[in-house]
Amino acid sequence: MGSMLSETQGAMEEAAAKAWGSKYRRSTAQTANMDGGWTEWSKWSPCGADCSMWRTRECTQPTPGTGGKDCQGLDIQSLNCTSEQCPQTVSGAEDVALYVGMVAIALCLTLLLIVVVLVYRRKKEGLDADVADSSILTTGFQPMGIKPSKPENSHLLTIQPDLTTTTTSYQGTLRSRHEGTGKFSMSNGPLLDPLPNGSHTLHNGKLNPDHTEFVSRLTTQTYFKTLPRDIANASYGTFNFLGGRLTIPNTGISLLIPPEAIPRGKIYEIYLTVQRREDLRLPLAGCQTLLSPVVSCGPSGVVLSRPVILSMDHCSDACLDNWAVRLKKQSYDGAWEDVLLMGEEPVAEPYYCQLEAETCRLFAEQLGTFALVGESLHMGAAKRLRLVLFSDAYCSTLEYNIRVYCMDDTQDVFKEVMEMERQLGGRLIDEPHVLLFKDSYHNLRLSIHDMPQAHWRSKLLAGYQEIPFYHIWNGSQRYLHCTFSLERLSLSTCELTCQLCVWQVEGEGQTFSLHFNIAKDTRALDSEFMLMDSSSTALAGPSAFQIPYLIRQKICSSLDAPCPNGADWRMLAQRLKLERHMSFFASKASPTSVILDLWETQHFHSGNINQLATVMADIGKQEAMIFLVSDGEC
Repeated sequence: MGSMLSETQGAMEEAAAKAWGSKYRRSTAQTANMDGGWTEWSKWSPCGADCSMWRTRECTQPTPGTGGKDCQGLDIQSLNCTSEQCPQTVSGAEDVALYVGMVAIALCLTLLLIVVVLVYRRKKEGLDADVADSSILTTGFQPMGIKPSKPENSHLLTIQPDLTTTTTSYQGTLRSRHEGTGKFSMSNGPLLDPLPNGSHTLHNGKLNPDHTEFVSRLTTQTYFKTLPRDIANASYGTFNFLGGRLTIPNTGISLLIPPEAIPRGKIYEIYLTVQRREDLRLPLAGCQTLLSPVVSCGPSGVVLSRPVILSMDHCSDACLDNWAVRLKKQSYDGAWEDVLLMGEEPVAEPYYCQLEAETCRLFAEQLGTFALVGESLHMGAAKRLRLVLFSDAYCSTLEYNIRVYCMDDTQDVFKEVMEMERQLGGRLIDEPHVLLFKDSYHNLRLSIHDMPQAHWRSKLLAGYQEIPFYHIWNGSQRYLHCTFSLERLSLSTCELTCQLCVWQVEGEGQTFSLHFNIAKDTRALDSEFMLMDSSSTALAGPSAFQIPYLIRQKICSSLDAPCPNGADWRMLAQRLKLERHMSFFASKASPTSVILDLWETQHFHSGNINQLATVMADIGKQEAMIFLVSDGEC
C-alpha cells in the first residue's frame, strides 16, 4: 500500500512539472516579442535661468522585450516660458558689479571733461590775461619827437594828467627806431590810460620777464611736417588774436596777420612758402605770362575775422592799360581758377589787390596758393627783366666765360640764381641791370662789343646770342642764360672793359658798360645786391608792428566814425595816397584798421612812423600826441 502511494505521488509530480514547463515556455515567448510603450508625461518643471521649462517620460510601459521595438518619439520636451513666468531679477552679486562699472565709467568721463575745460581756459587766460596791461600792447614802439611848426600844436609836447582819475607817471628816453632825440617826460593822460586789471612799469625800455616770456610763447617753435623741409623758402609761426608777421628773407614775400584777424581764443600755426616753378606749373595760354612767384600760405581752412595781407613782387610794367592782370588761386583739386581781375575787384569779395610799382599787396580773407598772371592787351605791354652777370670766382687759364642770366625782376628768382651760382663757385661781376621785355614776339638778342683787341678776343662764331621769346614770356625756363666765351691773350691780363648790348628790335636796345678785374674778389658785391634781411622770419604779437596795439585801437575809434569836416579815415587814406581804394576801405567794419594794416606792410622795414604822426597832426586829431610816447613811458 505504501509503495503504491509513493508511485502515485511521483507520477503526479512529474505531470505537474511538465505542465509548468509548458506554461513557462509560452510566457517567455510572449515577453520576448513585446514592443516598448511610453509612460505618461511628467509635470512641467519650473522656469529656469534660461527662461525655459521641461518635462519627461519613460519607455517602461512596457519595456521593450527581446526582438520588440523601442518607443518612438522624444523622452524630453522643452518650452519657452512667458514673460510673466521668467525670473525678473539677477543675483545680488551681479547687480553690484553692474552698478560699480557704470559709476566708474561716469566718473572717468566727468574727470576727462573737467581736465579739457581747465586746459582750454588756462590757454585762453594765458594769452588774453597778459594783454590786459597797456604796457605790453605798446612794447617795441619807439616813436620820435616832432618839432611843431605851428604854435597851436604845442600841446603835442605837453600832456596834462587827468587829476580826476588815478594816473601813473612814466619817465623814459624818447627815441626813434632810426634816430635818437632828447629826453622827454610826461604823465599818463586820459588818452593813455592803461587798460584795467593790470599795471606794469618798463625799465630802460625793456619788458619785464613775464611779458618777455609771453611774447616768446607766441614765437614759432614748430612747423608742419607735411610741408617740404626747404627752410630757406618757407616760414612758420604760431599766432593768436594779437597777430604777427611771416617773412621769407630776400624774396620780397611776407604775410601780415593784423590784430584781431585771428578770433580771440584761437591759436593758429600758419606757414608761408614760395613754390619752385618746376614743382608747380600754371597752365598759361595765348599771351598770358606769370608775373609773380607762386606763393602758398595756410592752412587753407583757418577761419579769419578780417583779411591778412600777402606781399609779393611782380614784374609787370604796372600799367593796367597794357595788361589784364588776374589773381589765380589753386583749388583743393589742384586746378587753378581766377578769383579777381585787377582793377575790377568787387569790394565784397574775399580778395582785393593793390598793385604798386614792384609789389602786389593781396588782402585775403582765405589762405591758399596764389599767383599773378598777366595777359597783354597789346604789344606795348612789357615785363621787367633782370640781367645778372656771373663768372668763375678764379680763372687760371686763358679762357674766360661770362654767364648772362635773364630772369623775371623779382627778388625770389634773383635769390635762387644767386644761391645756385654760389654753389657752383661763381661770382657776380657787375650790378644787375633791369630792362623791359615787350610782347612783340621778337627774341631777345645779346652781344658783347668793344673789347680791347690787343688783350681779348671772342670765341663765338656768331655776332650775337639769342634767347627765344616764348622761353622768356611764359617763364617756364629756370636759370635761363647764355654764356659768352672769351679768351685773353696773356695770363697777365686781368682787366676787362666791354659793352653788353641787349635788344629785341634793331635800334631799340640797351647798352651796359662793363669794367671789372677778373682777379678781384667780388664777394662783397654779392651781398650788396642781396637784400640782407636780418629780421626774424616769424614775429608774433607787438614786435611785429610799428604801431602798438593800444594806440592803434585809439586811432581806429577816433577815425572810423564819419566826421562832417572830413577829418576821419577818408582824409587819412587821401594823405597816404590810398584814395583809389576808398570803396574797399568803406566796405570794412573798421576802415581805419585796414588802412593801418596796409601802412604797416609798406613801412615795416623803413620804420617811417614820422609820416603817420605828421598825417595825424594835419588831420587835427588829438590822437597825434600818442606818437610821442616812448616804450619806456608806456
